[in-house]
Amino acid sequence: MAEFSPKAIFRTLERHGVRYVLVGGVAAVLHGSPHVTTDVDIVPQDGRENLERLSAALREMHARIRVAGEPVGVPFDISAESLSRVRVWNLVTDHGDLNLTFVPSGTRGYDDLVRDARPMTIGGVAVPVASLADVIRSKEAAGRDKDRLTLPVLRRLLEERSADDAGR
Repeated sequence: MAEFSPKAIFRTLERHGVRYVLVGGVAAVLHGSPHVTTDVDIVPQDGRENLERLSAALREMHARIRVAGEPVGVPFDISAESLSRVRVWNLVTDHGDLNLTFVPSGTRGYDDLVRDARPMTIGGVAVPVASLADVIRSKEAAGRDKDRLTLPVLRRLLEERSADDAGR
């Protein structure tokens, strides 16, 4: 199993010029959530050129499909065409688990999320992070048990930010 290194994933995506928005647990942590996560979730822009760049980045990270009972994953066609045919990819890479979701629950995908995303520097890389409100919106719509556990904290963080903004 690969050591989890989000910084290495972000550096690889940057090196290849991949357009994406960070969502999920890492985005929640960057917004202040104390919950630990062990994977990176991104929403790639789904244009052909970006999928070509994403394909190259995934090849560099030796991405494979994450499958229970197969710790190194299963090989797959990492072409842009293949990536465009499936809307959710759960992958294992040299740097840990990476999930690609083109249209996360409660959103309309990249164009919807990038509008309010803001860059945060992680390991020297400017990572486009979904807004806290968008992270909450997606987790609410997904309705998974693990999301329900983090939502009270995320909502409280959003309320505190709103109150701080109102006080300025």
